[in-house]
Amino acid sequence: MTTETSSGPLVLVVDDDLAIRRFLRTGLEMHGFRVIEAETARQATELAVMRQPDLVVLDLGLPDSDGAIVLEALRSWSQTPVIVLSVRKSEPEKVRLLESGADDYIVKPFGMAELLARARVVLRRTVRQETSEPIVRVGTLQIDIARRLVSRGGNAVILSPKQFALLRTLAVHHGHVLTHRQLMRELWPQEPVEDVQYLRILMKKLRNRIEPDPAQPIYIVTELAVGYRLRTQEQLDAVGYAKAMQ
Repeated sequence: MTTETSSGPLVLVVDDDLAIRRFLRTGLEMHGFRVIEAETARQATELAVMRQPDLVVLDLGLPDSDGAIVLEALRSWSQTPVIVLSVRKSEPEKVRLLESGADDYIVKPFGMAELLARARVVLRRTVRQETSEPIVRVGTLQIDIARRLVSRGGNAVILSPKQFALLRTLAVHHGHVLTHRQLMRELWPQEPVEDVQYLRILMKKLRNRIEPDPAQPIYIVTELAVGYRLRTQEQLDAVGYAKAMQ
């Protein structure tokens, strides 16, 4: 365990790999974050209680327990945002963790730019909970949530009520993964839909309206077998903003 050195948001990094902790500390501190470290589930829980960090970056493979147990313990008393790190690529596990309270999930190896973009998103979300921004802008796409208006490159985009409902749900939580189940419950609350194909068809129609190239979407990205994410501007920048202008 170590102490932090600046005045920015406090991040608790939980990983038993010293090299990963050093990598994360260096990158986070270079961008104004304070960092404290834990290498076991027990240390993580103690630090979360004593220091109440603004963000937890949590590895799943800990020597004394699974990181999922740490997440469960945190969610029993705290809404501190949690970004899970893991070498595991199981899609059902991603869904389970996201629906158990993780705010995001990154598979190792990953780039610092991606982590920073996602960290800033989850921190902003805790300030506003659900977005209080009436307008969400990503690249040339603009979504006026309150007035139900969408434009791309200054040109109006006409959406069906269901297409707008899907886009609005993603915009309210922009930057975050929403699972198929979460989206279907939001879109069809009175008539539960279990077949994800309905959602995929709706998503295809929405992308045909808002994406520069629907075959290679840049705004709404697929988290394979998990769900969808409407990128923020920072996330778009992290993967190459120039694509959004094509």
